[in-house]
Amino acid sequence: MKGSKGMREAYRITTFVPPESLDALLEGIEAEVELRFGPYDRSAWWSAPGVEQFRPLPGASPSVGEVGRTERVPTIRLEFVIPRDPGLLERVVDRGLIANHPWQEPAVIVDESIVSATQLAEPVGPQGIEP
Repeated sequence: MKGSKGMREAYRITTFVPPESLDALLEGIEAEVELRFGPYDRSAWWSAPGVEQFRPLPGASPSVGEVGRTERVPTIRLEFVIPRDPGLLERVVDRGLIANHPWQEPAVIVDESIVSATQLAEPVGPQGIEP
C-alpha cells in the first residue's frame, strides 16, 4: 500500500491503563517512538474510563488486589499507531509500554492496520531521532 497517497502499513497498539498512570505510560512510549501521525506528533487516542476485571493466580505479584480474589478497577483504553516494523514494535512494546506500565502483565493487543497518514513515527534515540 506504500504506493497509495496517504496510506501506510502500521501496527495499531492497544492497552488498558489506570487513569492516574496514563501520562507516565505515554512518556515511556514517547521515549522510544515519536507517535507521529501526518504532520502531528504525540498522537494517541484514549477513551473514557471503563472497568477491567482480573483475578491474580498463585505466583502472581499483583500491584492491585490479592491472589485468588477477583478485582475490578477503572482503566482507560489507550491506542496509538507505529510503522509496521517488527523490530520497532518489539522495542516500543518491551521498553516503552511494558517497562512503564504499572501492572505485572498488562494486556497489549497489536493489530496490523492500514492508516491514512501522510507520515508515521520515527524511533527515538540511538536508532532514530534524538529525544
